[in-house]
Amino acid sequence: MKKVLFLLLAVGLTIVTNAQIRKIPASVTEAFKEKYPHATKIEWKDKVTSFAATFEEDGTQYEARFNSKGEWQETEEQISEEEIPETVKDGLEKSKYSEWEIRKVRRIEMPGDVVQFKVQVEKSDIQKKNLLFSSDGKLLKDNITI
Repeated sequence: MKKVLFLLLAVGLTIVTNAQIRKIPASVTEAFKEKYPHATKIEWKDKVTSFAATFEEDGTQYEARFNSKGEWQETEEQISEEEIPETVKDGLEKSKYSEWEIRKVRRIEMPGDVVQFKVQVEKSDIQKKNLLFSSDGKLLKDNITI
């Protein structure tokens, strides 16, 4: 039994290690440089289905995702509760999560000038959700979070 567990662990680590050392394609890094020419403190992560660059620009931290062809998918930035647009605040107030405490808010910019807001809320240590709102305040998704 110990040999089987060891073998499974070794195979799992090999897969994870190989996923982490995959080279970021030049098409991805070039597309990033073109979109964010003033970015600093850039760190790349292989997300298996995409590549994510965490970086700073004008003192703000962002995370941008690109597919393997170098096509930009989205950019996220953490914002304060005070920065949530009134339409999104109104959508939250009208939702069944209006009494839940806001823990974190992220603004998500996507192609086509689409902007969404991910609002992490919690009611207790066990009850936590990631709520996804459109910029006009419509609740698009409510996923459980750990």
